[in-house]
Amino acid sequence: MKSRAEKHSQKLSRYRMPAEWEPHEATWLAWPHHRADWPGKFDSVPWVYAEIIRNLARRERVELIVNNAAAEKDARKVLIRANALHENVCFHRWPTNRVWTRDSGCSFVLSDEGSRAGSTTKNLAGVRWRFNAWAKYSNWQKDEKIGGLMAETAGAEELRPMFRGKPVVLEGGSIEVNGAGTLLTTEECLLSTKQQRNSGMKRQDYEKIFSEYLGISNVIWLNTGIAGDDTHGHIDDLTRFVAPDTVLTVVESNPQDQNYGPLRENIRRLRSATDQDGKPLAIVDLPMPAPVIFAGQRLPASYANLYLANELVLVPVFNDPNDRVALDILADLFPEREVVGIYCGDFIWGLGAIHCMTQQQPAVCDL
Repeated sequence: MKSRAEKHSQKLSRYRMPAEWEPHEATWLAWPHHRADWPGKFDSVPWVYAEIIRNLARRERVELIVNNAAAEKDARKVLIRANALHENVCFHRWPTNRVWTRDSGCSFVLSDEGSRAGSTTKNLAGVRWRFNAWAKYSNWQKDEKIGGLMAETAGAEELRPMFRGKPVVLEGGSIEVNGAGTLLTTEECLLSTKQQRNSGMKRQDYEKIFSEYLGISNVIWLNTGIAGDDTHGHIDDLTRFVAPDTVLTVVESNPQDQNYGPLRENIRRLRSATDQDGKPLAIVDLPMPAPVIFAGQRLPASYANLYLANELVLVPVFNDPNDRVALDILADLFPEREVVGIYCGDFIWGLGAIHCMTQQQPAVCDL
């Protein structure tokens, strides 16, 4: 039986963004090539990708974007050596500026297409947000095309949200959904005038877009992101849904750490928030690793930047004592999935981790 919020969101929109734990058809990735993202550490990055692809390809199709034929050849060599070149890996030769597919790619949603023989036909759609490199960098023109290419290749209807005649700028890492009508985001990312994505857009304007294109009836606004996050407040380093009524949120135990106060404020907001049915959320604490600093820069290391794939949870780890604590928490939350730690101590120098580099394509089935 559908909840009140599900019925409500269906009246508002024919689209629904599934939760990440729902079945996937594929995961989209872009092979790394922009050495400036990892100055002095780039050579280790393709091997992180290979380990991630090795785990993913055993469970779902991997749609791998490469710049050109030469890049595909190099990627194949690495994947072969890492025992990761699987028949489930499909290559797409599309030039990119960078590799953060969570943000440059489209957000896949499912659409209702009426009934047929007593069932509802579900079709795939891709919400193509405008991408401008987090309103911070100049190299985004190739990446801005990726969402449309993904939607076309997946056979998805392309949706283009607009505000006052302009495409809406949004990154996938700035939103988190439970698949039942509730969305998490931060005021720092979407409402701040720093790295401002959409001039003139207010809280209610975003909520209207989320309702129309993602099937959202309830938005929970947290405060700020973690230290070192150059996206200015992405939710996927902070708080993640692990069930329709349960969130996993990072906490900092050291009162001297710059994350301590902001994360306490976020937990306060979560405790006063409700789901789409007006019920309180169950909240699970996830520790932060000790600060990861390289070349004098605080990096956005967080276990929350995990990825939920079919029968799998990929978790960034940092050779920190809290690695085991985080993995144990996730194993308890997902007893039917394999929980795999992926070392990201070098990878995080690119200011992103596993969730940032992935984008799920949900499975489509008739209900």
